[in-house]
Amino acid sequence: MASGGDARRVARGTWVELHRVVLPPGERAPKLPEETRRVPLELRVRGFLIADASPGESAEVRTAAGRRQRGTLDRVLPPYEHGFGPPVPELMEVGEELRAILRGEESER
Repeated sequence: MASGGDARRVARGTWVELHRVVLPPGERAPKLPEETRRVPLELRVRGFLIADASPGESAEVRTAAGRRQRGTLDRVLPPYEHGFGPPVPELMEVGEELRAILRGEESER
């Protein structure tokens, strides 16, 4: 956080997430399913703040790929929340079996 005035001010260079409505419901493609057309097309993008900003303000970031994007500052230091689900038992042994095959060995299974 930046020092001084607003305690909620986020310092330039901080990793943040921006939000932006790309297309409001009335501008969505007519061939989309009705339930999709009723909601806006939204963008969430993460990157490093170009200039100090406060949550809810318009801000600009430089993404990890070097692109610049604008939107409303939504989250500061957003955590990664994705996962790959529970382990798949059949896939857990594939690496070991493949290495054995490549070495010309018989599989132990």
